[in-house]
Amino acid sequence: MNLRQIEIFHAVYLHGTVSAAARALNVSQPAVTKVLRHTERLIGLPLFERTNNGLIPTQDARILFAEVSDIQDRVRSLKQAAQNMRNGRGAMLRFSALPSLGLGAIPEAVSRFLRSHEDIMFDLQTLHHDEIVRKLYERETDIAISFEVPISAPVAHQVIGEGELVILYREDDLPAAPARLHLEELRNRKFITPIKSGPIGVMLSNELSRLDVELEEVVSARTYYIAAALVRAGVGMAIVDNFTAHAAAAPGLSSRPLQPAITFDINAVYLQNRPPSKTASEFLDLLSTVIDSL
Repeated sequence: MNLRQIEIFHAVYLHGTVSAAARALNVSQPAVTKVLRHTERLIGLPLFERTNNGLIPTQDARILFAEVSDIQDRVRSLKQAAQNMRNGRGAMLRFSALPSLGLGAIPEAVSRFLRSHEDIMFDLQTLHHDEIVRKLYERETDIAISFEVPISAPVAHQVIGEGELVILYREDDLPAAPARLHLEELRNRKFITPIKSGPIGVMLSNELSRLDVELEEVVSARTYYIAAALVRAGVGMAIVDNFTAHAAAAPGLSSRPLQPAITFDINAVYLQNRPPSKTASEFLDLLSTVIDSL
C-alpha cells in the first residue's frame, strides 16, 4: 500500500462512509471509491462490507487499521515538522510523563522553557509505568519521565530529581499534625492507598510490612489525582507523591512527609539509540530545577 491508499483506507475506516471520508480529505467520492477498490484488489481481501448504513470493517481491516494508524501518525508528524520549518519554527519535543508530574511540574517547566524558546513546539502525553517501553518503541514519545526504569529493555536514563511519599489529609481530620508522620500513628484511620499502583505502591507495601502496620484501606486508587479528589471529598486520607499533593493544594487540605522518609528517583527514560537532543537536554535541565523547587 502506498501513502495515498493508506490515507483513503484510514479515512473510510474512521468515518464509516465514502462520502464522509471524501469530505474529510477534501476529494471527490469517486476518487475515494476508486482508490479503495484498487487497494482491496492489491491486498486480495475485502476490507469493508457494504451495507445500507455504510461500510463495516472486516476483521482483516481491523488488524490492518492498527498498523495504518501508526503510519498515519508518523505522516502527520512529518507534515507538522515540514510546516514548522516553513513557518520558521524549531524542533518538536515529545515527552510523556506520569499523571502526577503532568499536574504541575511539567506545565511549569514548559511555561518557563517557552519564554526563551518561542520556536519550540511540545507534544505532551501522560502515561503509566507499563506503557513506557511500548510508547518509546513505537515512537509515540521520545522521552518518558517516570519513577521507574524498565528492566531488561534497551533503554537508557538519567536521574533528574527526587520525589517523596506524603500523607494528604483534610486538616479537620488531623489537627496539629507534626512536621512528619510515622505510619504507626495512622492506624485506625480510613485510607486511600496506592499499594497496587506501580513501583511506588510496592515501596509503600514493603514499608508497611517491615513496620508490621496495617492501614484501614477503604479505597485503592491506581491514579494519584483520583486519590487526592477522594481526600477532598472526605473519604479518608491518602498516601501520594509530593507532586500530586502540591497540585492538589486547596484550603482545608494539608500534607506531611513520612518518618522515615520514603523517597524515589525521577528518571528521564529514552531508547539507547535515540538519546535526547541538545534542546531536549536543555528542557530536562530546566525540569530538574522545577522538580527540585517542589
